[in-house]
Amino acid sequence: MKDDYHRQQVDIGDEQEIHLRDYLKVIRKRLPIIIAILVLVALASIVKVFTAVPIYSASTQVLVERNYGTRGLSQDYYRYEPEFLDTQSALIRSVNVGRRVVDKLDLTGRYRSLFIPEREERKPSFLAEVKKTVKGWIKNALSFVLSADKPPTGVAGMDGELPEIEPLTEEEMFARMVSGGLLVTPVPNTKIVSISYSHTNPVMAQMVANAVVQAYMDEILEIKVATSSYQLQWMTAKADQEREKLERAERALQQYMRDNDLVTVENRLSVSPQKLTEFSSQLSRAEAERKEVEALLAQIREAGDDFDKLENIPVFAENKVLKDLREKTYKARQNITDLSKKFGPKHPTMIKAQEEIDNLQKERRFEVQRVVSSTQNAYQLADSKARNLQELIDETKSEILDLNEKFIQYSILKREVDSSRMLFDTLQTSIKQEGVTEQSQSVNIWVVKEADMPMAPSHPNKRRTVLLGIILGLFGGVGLAFLIEYLDNTVKSEAELERRYGITVLGSVEMLGKPEDHIESYVVRHPLSPLAESYRLVRSSLLLSSAEKPPGVILITSMMQEEGKTATTINLARILAQTGKKVVVIDGDLRRPRMHTLFKMRLDNGLSSYLTGNSPKPAIVPVPGEDVALLTSGPKPPNPAELLSSKKMVELLQSLRQQFDFVLIDSPPVQSVTDGLALSKIADGTIVVVRFGKTTYELLNGGLKKLADVRGNILGFVLNGLKQRDARGYYYGYTSTYASDDKKA
Repeated sequence: MKDDYHRQQVDIGDEQEIHLRDYLKVIRKRLPIIIAILVLVALASIVKVFTAVPIYSASTQVLVERNYGTRGLSQDYYRYEPEFLDTQSALIRSVNVGRRVVDKLDLTGRYRSLFIPEREERKPSFLAEVKKTVKGWIKNALSFVLSADKPPTGVAGMDGELPEIEPLTEEEMFARMVSGGLLVTPVPNTKIVSISYSHTNPVMAQMVANAVVQAYMDEILEIKVATSSYQLQWMTAKADQEREKLERAERALQQYMRDNDLVTVENRLSVSPQKLTEFSSQLSRAEAERKEVEALLAQIREAGDDFDKLENIPVFAENKVLKDLREKTYKARQNITDLSKKFGPKHPTMIKAQEEIDNLQKERRFEVQRVVSSTQNAYQLADSKARNLQELIDETKSEILDLNEKFIQYSILKREVDSSRMLFDTLQTSIKQEGVTEQSQSVNIWVVKEADMPMAPSHPNKRRTVLLGIILGLFGGVGLAFLIEYLDNTVKSEAELERRYGITVLGSVEMLGKPEDHIESYVVRHPLSPLAESYRLVRSSLLLSSAEKPPGVILITSMMQEEGKTATTINLARILAQTGKKVVVIDGDLRRPRMHTLFKMRLDNGLSSYLTGNSPKPAIVPVPGEDVALLTSGPKPPNPAELLSSKKMVELLQSLRQQFDFVLIDSPPVQSVTDGLALSKIADGTIVVVRFGKTTYELLNGGLKKLADVRGNILGFVLNGLKQRDARGYYYGYTSTYASDDKKA
């Protein structure tokens, strides 16, 4: 049983599908609350409508757009400004515009009585006195807090006392009233702004609405003039500073040009690169020539004194003198060869021919030596030429660097002069432009529609206010009804009981409508009433609660007092006895017994007498005029829980099972004492009586847990005290039928 109970508790918090009929049921149940809230709110709205002071509203429309001027004077001729109308709307509602309206209409003088109507002095109401008293308390409390937080005298940076706040003047208060009563609304997707003003006097509403437009235009123009004047002053002072700065820069540039002779700097700076280029070309050729001569000298040195190798060098081979000497030597040698055939070596002709060859060899050696000397001189000349050109290039580079440094400094000074001149010219142009546009407005304003005198009040709208009050009252009442229903955690339906705990509801018992109808005897006096039929349904469910046979010993209990367990016990016993069953009722409530009172019997001898041994056998007495027997509780014992859980109580129930078909035990509430828990352990089953709209789920959770802990067998619930409007549907239409039959009987 305990495990089943805990398993059933898992689904308690599961969401349940809510149908429309459930909402309608809640509304029907809480209908008096809904009607009361509806009536109260509707009456309040009606009273408010017919007691409120009528308010008249006058509206004017103006076209507001940015003045971009001409293209020549303004660079941003078109510019997207999404916040423009919002800015202008805030400016219209400003206190400055309100002051201009007050001055223009002379609201503090001529039209003061129209702007603030004088009312007859009357004694303040009780509510006004209370408000005045509360405000005084708040003011005193704030004064105390400020005095407590005031810094002490002598603290550095503090004067010691807070400055007093000067009260607003009447003109300032009227200006704030005007600005606070304005309603400025930009018309969507246009540049038109609607300006509305509401007042109790329609004439004043029209006058203020029209005066606001002119005050707004004057404010825009004053802002423009003030801004232009400030800009002109600033730009003029800035232009004077830039003029002085430009003059200093020009003088510095002129002095630098004079000191560094920069008149010819640009010409020299353009010629020097050309000279450097020419010198570089000549140096390249000179170095090539030097390397060529140097290579030739290396070949000559390598050949040494070998004239044959020297003559193979191109400079020697191509020498014309050496060519002639080689030809002459060749011919002389051919001549000696020819002569040697005729003469001997010592012949004068041969000697002369040999001398000719020797002379040619001398000339050859002389010419070779001359070419070598010439080559050496050419190398020295080429090397000297290359060194001279390198020196010229270095001098030219140094000169160019010096000129560049001077020119860079010159460019810096010239750039400063140009920048100062440009800024000065820009300021001069801006000053001229601002002077031209000083008196023009930055915002163009045209009145599209002037305010007309309102003929009917705009507030309150009686029909709309009453209708809104009815709607709010209806929704407020329904909302309050559902809130109360949500906060109501009591048992209100069979379906919810079965869903939460998985325990069968044996039946529901309707509450009797009249106080004088006693439920304990109503079944006897009205056997065909719906109440009797509800107990018959409980009997049928009880007889079908077990597969083999119905439980014989049944404990009937509840969570708390006054939930109807005693009445349920009596009426269920009578209904069971109508089927011919033998039924005995035991008053198991030894602390606060009621059975003897209801059946008008004595309490001298009863259950407590038998359990304590003061009576040899239980005093079971038939109820006069009924087929039910009763065992009263007897005198109140000091230890009822011990008596009910004793072995003798078990034996008594075993004995009664043999004598009666049903034994019904009325026990104390489970949440009050443990008597019912002791009896639930020895009974065949327990019926838990639940009071509609009284028994809470918290109590039921705790009581069922206690019964589960002692392994009590719960047969089901009996939902008691069901109101007639909530009982519809439980009896499937039997209410009207049985009521009519009962009246006939």
